Amino acid sequence: MEQKIQEMQDLVNLLNEASTYYYSGKGERMTDYEWDAAFDKLRLLEEETGTVLPDSPTAKVSEEAIVGQKEEHEFPALSLAKTKNAQDLVKWADGKAIWISWKLDGLTLVVTYDGGKLSKVVTRGNGHIGTNITHLAQAIKGIPDRISDNGHVVIRGECVISYADFDQFLLESGEDYANPRNLASGSLTLKNAEEVKLRHLQWIPFSLVYTEQPINSWGGRMDWIEKNGMKPVERECVEAPTLEHIEASIARWTEKVTAMKNPFPVDGLVISYDDYAYSQTGSVTGHHATRSGYAFKWQDESATTTLDHIEWSCAASTISPVAVFQPVNLEGTVVKRASLCNISECRRLGIGGKDSRLVVIKANKIIPKVIKVEQKVGDLSIPTHCPVCDTPTEVKTSEACGTQTLHCTNEQCPAKQLKKFARFVSKDGLDIDGVSEQTIAKFINLGWIVRYSDIFNLRSHASEIAVLDGFGSKSAANILQSVEKSTDVEARRLLYALSIPMCGQDVCNRLLSTYRFADLVEKAATTDDAEHFAHIDGIGPEKSKSLVNWFHQEENHRETLRLQEILRVVEPDLKPRGNRCAGLTFVVTGDVFHYKNRNELKEYIQHQGGKVTGSVSKSTSYLINNDLESTSGKNQKAHQLGTPVISEEQFIEMFVD
Repeated sequence: MEQKIQEMQDLVNLLNEASTYYYSGKGERMTDYEWDAAFDKLRLLEEETGTVLPDSPTAKVSEEAIVGQKEEHEFPALSLAKTKNAQDLVKWADGKAIWISWKLDGLTLVVTYDGGKLSKVVTRGNGHIGTNITHLAQAIKGIPDRISDNGHVVIRGECVISYADFDQFLLESGEDYANPRNLASGSLTLKNAEEVKLRHLQWIPFSLVYTEQPINSWGGRMDWIEKNGMKPVERECVEAPTLEHIEASIARWTEKVTAMKNPFPVDGLVISYDDYAYSQTGSVTGHHATRSGYAFKWQDESATTTLDHIEWSCAASTISPVAVFQPVNLEGTVVKRASLCNISECRRLGIGGKDSRLVVIKANKIIPKVIKVEQKVGDLSIPTHCPVCDTPTEVKTSEACGTQTLHCTNEQCPAKQLKKFARFVSKDGLDIDGVSEQTIAKFINLGWIVRYSDIFNLRSHASEIAVLDGFGSKSAANILQSVEKSTDVEARRLLYALSIPMCGQDVCNRLLSTYRFADLVEKAATTDDAEHFAHIDGIGPEKSKSLVNWFHQEENHRETLRLQEILRVVEPDLKPRGNRCAGLTFVVTGDVFHYKNRNELKEYIQHQGGKVTGSVSKSTSYLINNDLESTSGKNQKAHQLGTPVISEEQFIEMFVD
């Protein structure tokens, strides 16, 4: 008995230490797979001994380490019981209609409204007491300042970061976070709302905890959230929750995960009763409300394989280790690579050299992950020189959490410019179809791309591209065809693609409405007046200085001249073709449906003599937004100023023949 109690204490210490790191945004001490295994083992020991130790994570809600004013929750935010067995869900549903939704992997925030106005935002904390972070609300997308309901309203939702925004942040910042949830947690420890805004956090409601409106259906409560200007979690109703129906539903949601059809990280599904009143009648066991919901987590399929080598992949300022191993079949796909994140993770796992035996999974059906080294052979070799530019490397240790990462010391290393190359080939840039950011990163790591103009020399690597892992002859041919097609490029796209600071699409259009591309380049590179372009409407001194300074850097000017020799630059025709929008100023926001994109709509307005700006002001004639009832900042500003808000269809009726 004493031995089992000691084993339980060791597990409690291990799990609590991992939680402290995980919920403070410092990093991961163990994978989700390892956490679940240790947690389940602790729970079995507790059942066997009839003992629950103080501080056991089975009897408390994990708490994020966010500093600030503590506040007691009006309604306790208890956690859900979890299972990996669909039969448990059938038993729990007991024939009653249920809803299935994502179990989003972020931080729960409780948002309160009074009199239609946002009154507070509080983190979940330990389920009973959280931290007030209302000052950060403006930096989190999805939390409106106002809603149409004028009563007392309490909503729970998950604060998350999409995979795309997570990848972009890592590339641009050079910082090291294990996953989007880790970044979201770390972001909420910041005090500056503007800094938080750069992280692109989003709040997705998943529970209408309280409203004065008599709504008993869980689905109806989600509809109420939508009607009040918020976008709740994706959901599906199962009217007859038999094992067959629940397994079929889980299969559909699982397919969405494996096909990456959901942009946000998830770690399972949540099952809720449609009868909301009934869901509130259950008892509380430990820190679970027995009827408030049930969480389903996928079984992680594991496989043992042999390490072939460690590939060191460059992105932004970090050189990250990737395990390349003998192919294994996981979750219906062949897996042969898995990121090891950083040097600290390699050392935690005990990664060795070639022929080491590894256990790998696809975490949450998506991300290949090494969870264990069964047999270490040799030692990990850390590169002393950058694989891309051959400059000496250095190991840096994070002050916040002690994580060790490898970095290239060359500030001009092409790998550090990956985000700029991605913009160059993007749809708004040269629109080189089939050349993704990942493809560019691979070509940079192979030394084929150092500057933009190298993209147009990829034909010399055609045979090498064809034999690359994941490519083939057809892919190589498609890439080269797309590159050739992109040599006919509109001037505004080329100027935008150069990633000149402060030169977004609108600035590019304004500059090229006055200058031809070649003339603009020549003047910017030779003028002694940094404010030479400030007179152009919408440019001003700062944007002019940025443009001139960029072209005054010799390599930037030389590379632009190289591109002009390679490309056929099509100059814009921005002269008004009509006057239907003459004298009017528009702001365009949200999705469009009749035009290809917002840029096409903006171009039409300019061709018809109108102006397009980025923000609503007294000079704005119309705000175009297909969501007329939106509570966004632009809509609110328009209402305050008395500016008409019109839909795309209304615009077409008013200003298109």
